[in-house]
Amino acid sequence: MSAISPRLSLNQATIKYADLDTALRVTRDAGIQSIGLWREPVAAVGLDEAVRRVADSGLRMSSLCRGGFFTAMPGQAQQTALDDNRRAIDETAALAAAGAPGSAAVLVLVAGGMPDGSRDLIGARERVRDVIGALEPYAASAGVMLAVEPLHPIFAADRAVVSTLGQAIDIAEAAGDSVGVVVDTYHVWWDPQLFDQIARAGRLGRIASYQVCDWLVPVPAENLLGRGMMGDGTIDFAPVTRAVTKAGYVGDVEVEIFNQQIWDAPHAEVAARVAEAFGAFVAPALD
Repeated sequence: MSAISPRLSLNQATIKYADLDTALRVTRDAGIQSIGLWREPVAAVGLDEAVRRVADSGLRMSSLCRGGFFTAMPGQAQQTALDDNRRAIDETAALAAAGAPGSAAVLVLVAGGMPDGSRDLIGARERVRDVIGALEPYAASAGVMLAVEPLHPIFAADRAVVSTLGQAIDIAEAAGDSVGVVVDTYHVWWDPQLFDQIARAGRLGRIASYQVCDWLVPVPAENLLGRGMMGDGTIDFAPVTRAVTKAGYVGDVEVEIFNQQIWDAPHAEVAARVAEAFGAFVAPALD
């Protein structure tokens, strides 16, 4: 097996059933230097304890997932989302400060789907823009980059009304300097404007995170779980990776896979497979 890329990050969602201690240990034992954390396992031990454990692990943090869900109409639900995202910003800052040098204070944002009973997609996207703009000064003061993640259009109704990288960049530009975008191969590989928009994001300094996994066919009945290990599906990772690199992104590259068979496999086995697939399909295009 070739040397493990120092830019590989194991997103905790790939080993979903691992608690924080297990995820940190499995990542480190696999020779992977960086981890993408999720808020739920952090909350399970409490932020102060999570900060201590991340510091003790010697790992970098590449991002914290996730904030967002901004499409509610103005009122209590929208205020609740704002309050929760301010807490997420605080968590991101604390965990990134605890991580090894090179940790990224990046909070991944998922826009949220259509409010119940609404068909106003344009209005929902406008609310996402406005609420992120309202959060931006708080993120800037904390030294946190908010990273808007466009999701594949199949998820527009229930998870994310932001469907293309271009839409995400538009929101980031409108919101302020502390807002960037996530380039996730699973969600954007199909977009005919992808390479132009990656270049645009690079010119604007807006690429906050790069995530990889494959698109499986046939798409499973539970489409959320249709992500695969790199090389198991239809995505050509090399040109996308080269484009992100050319655009100036030098951070960690997260492998984030939602897949029941992968979740059910032993965590150490999954981490080893991630490192091997990343080395074969992604790392060569990072050079």
